[in-house]
Amino acid sequence: MINTYMTTMAPPPVPPRLAGCHPVLIPAPLPSRGRSKPLIWFLVGVVMLHVFLSLGGFIYLYHYDRKFLIQLPSEKQGEGKTAYLSSEKQETSYRALARMVVDQRSHTSDQTPASGFLQWDINHSVLRNISYYHKSWLTIQQPGDYYVYSRVTFSKGDSKSPLVSKGKLRKDDKGEATDVMQAYCNLDSGPALIPRLCTASQGEAITLEKGNQLSVWVQDLSLVNYEDGATTFGMYKL
Repeated sequence: MINTYMTTMAPPPVPPRLAGCHPVLIPAPLPSRGRSKPLIWFLVGVVMLHVFLSLGGFIYLYHYDRKFLIQLPSEKQGEGKTAYLSSEKQETSYRALARMVVDQRSHTSDQTPASGFLQWDINHSVLRNISYYHKSWLTIQQPGDYYVYSRVTFSKGDSKSPLVSKGKLRKDDKGEATDVMQAYCNLDSGPALIPRLCTASQGEAITLEKGNQLSVWVQDLSLVNYEDGATTFGMYKL
């Protein structure tokens, strides 16, 4: 047999090594100036477009939010709703009104006026943005529409004329009074042991100006019932 593992041929020579290993770098070609200009302008255009869109969106949202807050102050934010309700409550609390209680001492005084205008007890009455003038008249401070009402209870009748109460209005303290409301009632005959009473109630919406004065008039002050709550007068701004 022939031994194939043995040979007399010498191995191939080893190639010579270099003193140091240096990587071989292939330099990339520099971009030409003509091709870079369109790319730069494109990037500049994208940036400017983004800036304009952002600015436009900010302006739109600012005006939209402001308009929405003006139209719906009670639904936009909790704080806005609280402020709106607080403002409304404050406005209501300063709205003009009057609730007058008849002066019980006026019919027992020796100086009871013969004019027929009822006098009011300022210490037990309520006045808000309405002035009190000469015990009988109320002076308007805030012009506007008012609901004016009165309730006069009579405990005695008059054989010559019906029992009547009238709401009087004058332009100012020197003006002539005119009738703006009137109400009647009748005392039916009955047993002498039962008190005879009747109430004349009235109410009217009236447009008033600053300085106008109102009062309640009856034909005879001695016929009026001066018990608590029987005779009242008031108004409030609508």
